[in-house]
Amino acid sequence: MLIAEAGAIPRLVDLLKTPDAGTQKHAVTALLNLSIYADNKERIMASGAVPGILHVLEHGTMEARENAAATFFSLSGVDENRVAIGASGAIQALVTLFCEGSQRGKLDAAKALFNLCLSQGNKGRAIRAGIGPKLIEMQIEPDGAMRDEALAIMAVVASHPDGKAAIGSLNVVSTLVELISDGSPRNKENATSVLVLLCHGDPLHLSIVSSPRVIIPLLDLAENGSERARRKAGQLLELIGNHCEHTMKTSN
Repeated sequence: MLIAEAGAIPRLVDLLKTPDAGTQKHAVTALLNLSIYADNKERIMASGAVPGILHVLEHGTMEARENAAATFFSLSGVDENRVAIGASGAIQALVTLFCEGSQRGKLDAAKALFNLCLSQGNKGRAIRAGIGPKLIEMQIEPDGAMRDEALAIMAVVASHPDGKAAIGSLNVVSTLVELISDGSPRNKENATSVLVLLCHGDPLHLSIVSSPRVIIPLLDLAENGSERARRKAGQLLELIGNHCEHTMKTSN
């Protein structure tokens, strides 16, 4: 706090576009550390730091890009900052890091994207930036290193019409069904949340999930899961029940 009050933030912001890679890295790392304090988030945003942080995210060393993504994650903890960061072009750069970065870079980008996509407009930006296929790919990677993070982002962006259309077109339903049966508690919850969104008004997807293989673990989730998991499982079971009832009526 004393460092910020002494006027350090504007000086650090000025260093974000320096051609010296080491100075640039130290500047964004210092801003990251300062941003942990709530009042400094406002100071950093007011100093016009977003374009400079974005510059580091796009052009810095990998370590600097990781810290730039982590800074956006920290700043996006404040609701009103999400709109400004999303409008800056940061979503595209974060998606690029999420797809191509180091393991830590992917994790930092994922955390920032999750926060930013809590703002409705940023969900569409993430889909237009091409995040959809990568979210699916990370579900089937052998090590599953990014499965939790990717599934959490998927559960957020699928609530946007463009997100639902993009994810629904990528043959992900069978993978989500497997996660409901065999995934971790967090994965079961998020997979169910995505399926509720994809299956609503979609008979084809509903026909895939309307099987005992899905219904049995859903019943268990509805009884033993977290509050959100129980709610989402109940919603999906209701959709399946209505679909089965409609199918029986039309077949008679």
